[in-house]
Amino acid sequence: MSCDILLLLLLLLLLLQVCCVEFDRRDVDMNKMVATSLEGKFHVFDMRTQHPASGFASVSEKAHKSTIWQVKHLPQNRDVFMTAGGAGNLHLWKYEYPAQRSKEDADGVPEGVAGAVSLLQNATLSTQPIASLDWSPDKQGLLLCSGFDQSVRVLIVTKLNTV
Repeated sequence: MSCDILLLLLLLLLLLQVCCVEFDRRDVDMNKMVATSLEGKFHVFDMRTQHPASGFASVSEKAHKSTIWQVKHLPQNRDVFMTAGGAGNLHLWKYEYPAQRSKEDADGVPEGVAGAVSLLQNATLSTQPIASLDWSPDKQGLLLCSGFDQSVRVLIVTKLNTV
């Protein structure tokens, strides 16, 4: 990991009160990174192009009314991810790439262009926070989550092949 990336992560931790950080894929260099926060927001950073002044392109969303404890990308589709909130809810999101991922600024320096996120589905499972979740690497849509209510839930998310 380069020094710039480490500095960005440190800045995120300090400024945004980050709870979770996850890259969308482990088998490619840097693509997208999602960071969740105590304030119920998540930020999606496009890590392909770093501008010297403005940094990485990003989009943020106020997704939950409370802390977002966890984010996990669907292994079979890196543009789909689930967030787990402090109010016991799960939100399923899809990242849409822009028509062009980078453009040149007034000085001719490449600058990233952020995409958009859309909410696909949400569900409330508990009155307590959902603290962790993980997708099955083999079975698309199979999800395991645990909460502060001391329960472990196995969930099935359907129709993921149509998003």
